[in-house]
Amino acid sequence: MRILITGGAGFIGSALIRHLIQDTEHEVLNLDKLTYAGNLESLLEIAANPRYRFVQADIADAQRVAATLSEFQPDAIMHLAAESHVDRSIDGPAAFIQTNIVGTYSLLENTRAYWLGLSAERKAAFRFHHISTDEVYGDLHGVDDLFTETTPYAPSSPYSASKAASDHLVRAWQRTYGLPVLITNCSNNYGPYHFPEKLIPLMILNAMAGKPLPVYGNGQQVRDWLYVEDHARALLKVVCEGKVGETYNIGGHNEQKNLDVVRAICALLEELAPQKPTGIARYEDLITYVQDRPGHDLRYAIDASKIERELGWVPQETFDTGLRKTVQWYLDNLEWCRRVQDGSYQGERLGAL
Repeated sequence: MRILITGGAGFIGSALIRHLIQDTEHEVLNLDKLTYAGNLESLLEIAANPRYRFVQADIADAQRVAATLSEFQPDAIMHLAAESHVDRSIDGPAAFIQTNIVGTYSLLENTRAYWLGLSAERKAAFRFHHISTDEVYGDLHGVDDLFTETTPYAPSSPYSASKAASDHLVRAWQRTYGLPVLITNCSNNYGPYHFPEKLIPLMILNAMAGKPLPVYGNGQQVRDWLYVEDHARALLKVVCEGKVGETYNIGGHNEQKNLDVVRAICALLEELAPQKPTGIARYEDLITYVQDRPGHDLRYAIDASKIERELGWVPQETFDTGLRKTVQWYLDNLEWCRRVQDGSYQGERLGAL
């Protein structure tokens, strides 16, 4: 199968491409704009593979995308290109509207034109897989509540509102035009090659540098954590075996309070990196409580029983095993982190009004 992946230089996209090239025989074209969070270094180990190619382009560049579709002739499109950081969306929502909404619309129109030109057999087999987030559902109030595929949308940040809008566009293109689409909504991803503005890599790198570990509010916000390589396997399952028009929630069964995540990272660093920066007795001493994010959702948790029941996917990593792998990877790849940060992002607070 030929798969065009948008946003393949990002965190989840690069994990998906590594999985496709290393573990399957599929051909992959990675179409990525290469914003600050896109990094081709995440794909170095597969970059020379003859089944992989890269095109630098914006999904909103209709002419370039149309030419790429015509030349590559994909059997499926997996759409991951997005602005994805909540705090950045608070500081500057315009980029989120442009990429996540306008960009998705443009890609859908290009895809529809391409799909209509396929033979009947290829048209029937084609899939457009839109990858989204559990943040579109807002937050949960009951301690035992879970997001299901039918939970009403209630986004609370510019980021989640833009992703909710893109989800609605994708469903509308299926209902209105018959485009064969699939949607997945995932919980918080973590793992190797994550851009250092996100919670887990930020805490690891700040701790190693002896910098404060900022915890929003009281740190009691709950997230369901999904190891990125488990997510990549789930995405491939959905695009190959999912039912057209369906939504699948993908979660890791790993609910953790943010403060507990930070403490777990500190405990692993005590074991794996006992040589601390000068003047630091314990990594936990670096924990600093800061003003909470505006409109911060308290709890997300996903019911992933549908994908488990219908497609047979289950996560392989527990939070303990995945976090240990992640911390060790960052310790082994500090030079990668330094290159990625390149001076434009140095761990400063984003999204504070």
